[in-house]
Amino acid sequence: MKEVKIFARAGQGAITTAAILGEAFFHQQIYAYAFPSFGAARMGAPMNAFIRFDTNPVRLRSQIYNPDYVIVIDPTLIKSEKCFSGMKKGSTAIIAIRSESDIEEKPKGIKLVNIFAEKIALETIGKPFANTVLLGAFAKISGDVSLDSINKAVKARFAAKPEILDKNIEAIKKGYEAV
Repeated sequence: MKEVKIFARAGQGAITTAAILGEAFFHQQIYAYAFPSFGAARMGAPMNAFIRFDTNPVRLRSQIYNPDYVIVIDPTLIKSEKCFSGMKKGSTAIIAIRSESDIEEKPKGIKLVNIFAEKIALETIGKPFANTVLLGAFAKISGDVSLDSINKAVKARFAAKPEILDKNIEAIKKGYEAV
């Protein structure tokens, strides 16, 4: 079983990211379980979303403490939320950076992948929602889920909103290519 922990602020699409990723695994006949965790339910509050995936049914329902992957949608949370804490040796953190100075100290034994995801989102979607860009990056980095499966999940998620569907598909592609 592999585990992903997503760091964001409420309203930045962490729950949507986990749900899309879970559905993408489903398209590949992989079991997945996605769920959020947040304290005060207010816009802008730090929160997490989690996803576990495996070729066997996922029965574990606790929070994720030692993830294989971390996705950081908001780099201002890196220090305050200790985003790299508990990561397994050899694991990967995918970070939506705004500038090269977002990462002050680089943790040992963890691969960091920095992407200007908000910039890509602004260019493709017209809004700074980095989550779909990071999904494309995750597909390339992990090799655990295909770009096609992520696109299928996004098409299902945004089927009722065709005006943003194509923009998000483009953002995913750009995130994949940015790695």
